[in-house]
Amino acid sequence: MAQSAVTVRIDSEMKSQFDKLCEQFGMSANTAFNIFVNAVVRSRSIPFSIRANKTETPSALDLFMQQRKAAESSEEPELTLDEINAEIRAAREERRQP
Repeated sequence: MAQSAVTVRIDSEMKSQFDKLCEQFGMSANTAFNIFVNAVVRSRSIPFSIRANKTETPSALDLFMQQRKAAESSEEPELTLDEINAEIRAAREERRQP
């Protein structure tokens, strides 16, 4: 499967917080974005609610916890770490083939 690059611009402090959280989860920011993209495509929806009723900007941890809560209440099957790794291996294998 062909790969495409995506560039995202975010606040430097937010990126730093996100990178630290991803490291605590045992993954890179790139892997986290790929998991997010897979969840959106699989569920055909954003896996957390988006609303504008909060007066302050939520922290990366707040956003993660919202997404985690939405994932826990979702009827969509969760991918296990083994399934995520299998998808990564399959994508890499497809890239290697002419």
